Amino acid sequence: MNKKSSVSYLYIAAVLVVVGLVIFAVTKEKAPSVYDDFAQCIKDNGAVMYGAWWCPHCNNQKELFGNSVSYIDYVECSEPGSRKMNQVCKDAKVEGYPTWKFEDGSSVSGEQSLEYLGEKTGCELPTIK
Repeated sequence: MNKKSSVSYLYIAAVLVVVGLVIFAVTKEKAPSVYDDFAQCIKDNGAVMYGAWWCPHCNNQKELFGNSVSYIDYVECSEPGSRKMNQVCKDAKVEGYPTWKFEDGSSVSGEQSLEYLGEKTGCELPTIK
């Protein structure tokens, strides 16, 4: 086998590995998170989080939920590339980010602990072992 064909086989192998990794990443199912039921309960009990893509406190709040954040009822208040508040959030009287609005009509601004959100919504925070 000559040097050119060896290099060709290496390139082909590398491409196959990359394609395999891409297919794996796209098709693998999301593993359930310990917070899935908790986040779903918060949503089911009427809590809504208002935030902005550029807000570091909003990102911190989302990170507390990990992948379970997809269960949270989240309203984006800024269009991509803009820091201007949209009309939906103006109408909701959002004054800061993040803002949580609850079914009882109350609201709170700033990062909230999962414990507080659980107490406010009546949702049980799972214990992590």
